[in-house]
Amino acid sequence: MTNQSALAKDKKNQKSGIRLTGNQKSWLISAHVISGAIWFGTALSMVIMVISNLNTTNGDELYAINSVVKLLDDWVVIPAANLSLLTGALICWLTVWGFFKFYWVIVKWVMTVTLITFGSFWLGPWTNAMTSISDTERLQALNNPLFMFDTKGIIIGGSIQILSLIFIFIISFVKPWGRRDIALRASQKSEVRTQK
Repeated sequence: MTNQSALAKDKKNQKSGIRLTGNQKSWLISAHVISGAIWFGTALSMVIMVISNLNTTNGDELYAINSVVKLLDDWVVIPAANLSLLTGALICWLTVWGFFKFYWVIVKWVMTVTLITFGSFWLGPWTNAMTSISDTERLQALNNPLFMFDTKGIIIGGSIQILSLIFIFIISFVKPWGRRDIALRASQKSEVRTQK
């Protein structure tokens, strides 16, 4: 069964409840795509800035660029990632896609939550530490092992985040792996229980 025929079947079987009209759904999906694009573009820009900042010969420039990276993280990446998560949740809740009906939706959820968690507990603190060290040490920060660790962590972790977002975008359009047959599995489980 294709995704489109499964969705058509779901629409017929939907219980009454809150559902979006076609125009509302389009606006919500647009917000979801735009927030994901902002998250991706800003993360890519941050990684490029951190890499190019390793070749700087001016301590004030080193700190200024790190401050911009921190600013982008705090004021663009974090809100965009959270908006992407929120709009994704609303799309799942208010449309036939659901939270657990399709394998590709589940993969998107797991990856998005993982990326936000990784950003919150590792990338964000590394960015803050890198900026703080370059503020106090300026150009000497390039000789500080902790600064270099944070910088490499941001480059590697940020690159992983960018590649993961590309993968999420691809599965959003391709919609691989199909639908989970939840009703069939539930009936099979109830049959097994009845036989015991």
